[in-house]
Amino acid sequence: MTTPVARTSPGTDDGDGPPVRRVALLSVHTSPLDQPGTGDGGGLNVYVREVAERMAALGVEVDVFTRRSDPAQPATATVAPGVDVHHLDAGPPAPVDKEEVTNHLCAFLLALQAHPTAGTHDVLHAHYWLSGWVGRRIAPRWGIPLVQTFHTLGVLKNSTLAPGDNPEPPLRLHAEERVAKDADRVLVLTCGEARLLHTTYGLSGARLTVVPAGVDLDRFAPGPTDADPAEGPELLFVGRLQPLKGPDVAVRTLAEVRRHVPNARLRIVGGASGNGRGRTGPDELRALASELGVADAVTFEDAVAQAHLAERYRAADVLLAPSRSETFGLVALEAQACGTPVVGADVPGLEAVVRGGGTLVPNHDPVDHAAAVVGLLTDPVHAAATRRAGLAAARAASWDRTVDRLLAVYADVVAERVDASVDRQAAPVEVSPAVAQRRSA
Repeated sequence: MTTPVARTSPGTDDGDGPPVRRVALLSVHTSPLDQPGTGDGGGLNVYVREVAERMAALGVEVDVFTRRSDPAQPATATVAPGVDVHHLDAGPPAPVDKEEVTNHLCAFLLALQAHPTAGTHDVLHAHYWLSGWVGRRIAPRWGIPLVQTFHTLGVLKNSTLAPGDNPEPPLRLHAEERVAKDADRVLVLTCGEARLLHTTYGLSGARLTVVPAGVDLDRFAPGPTDADPAEGPELLFVGRLQPLKGPDVAVRTLAEVRRHVPNARLRIVGGASGNGRGRTGPDELRALASELGVADAVTFEDAVAQAHLAERYRAADVLLAPSRSETFGLVALEAQACGTPVVGADVPGLEAVVRGGGTLVPNHDPVDHAAAVVGLLTDPVHAAATRRAGLAAARAASWDRTVDRLLAVYADVVAERVDASVDRQAAPVEVSPAVAQRRSA
């Protein structure tokens, strides 16, 4: 990661607001050190690590708090100068289902309160609803503002469930509502997410701020590839293998594409989500590929590090993103930054990212997704124009811009707390006439 050295932190030393020098990030259920694309690791992990390192490069000290999921994890890991990841004991030191993490939130809260750094931060920023549950309880004890980013919302997931998928439980929906209403500021990744929070929970625009995620433009960029054109065009799916992400749609899309482009193939990069069970894990997808007669054209690969992921994007002719729901299409943004066109589902999180850099299909019908893919594979002029548009869209997004906006929000909420405190101290105290008479006597 490359960070410009001449930048300054908004709201710290440039006079824009009260100083924000220490920030606590909560990522209870998944660590920024975990591999994205497996278990519960995904865009949230990338987000937390990217913004933490870039904030630290601007002189802000960052503590990230997460649950210990392996006994070998150290109590504290310094991942970059100024960034410490703290593994707190809450439940067994082993991976647990995300649904089971709720049973250990009280233990996490107590461990956080007892941590040596407790109460030393200017702002607390919670990521995902589980972290928000902890954040809305610990922030008042520390006397600091709570900033919340949900990344995904239960109400959105429940409205876009894949066939047979399990809905989010009422506990999550209730917790998200309470966190949304109690946080000093709720950050959203897209305008669509802001509208959803407004219509669902009545949040005003003053308490919502759009802060899009970014892309590492040094790592994700066009470059040479070892792909052999003689092997045929390659379609790529990147993400957790769960019904929400639609890897089954990707396999069915390949089968339809091969009716027109017989040597097309598909690479699936990612691992089973959560506990590894489900209808779209590797075994289920292999069975589906065999059923459709494309087993020899589908390659499965475990999730890979970000540097190697960029190589996969460059080698692909088209990225498939047939998600049922996306809060923010980070994978689609990374692919476009590498010059790879995207064919995805027309859902709000992808709509905010994929514009000229791909085609969004208004359904999850593999026939329609395949038609968009075939259009890119058989029309070089169309494909080239799409690549150029995708590169332009990616250049407009960067993690540095994300961090600038984050720090400006942090400064705002700290200033609002200071102003509110001053107003309370300056407000006249109303007393009853009887008390006033006694005082004047």
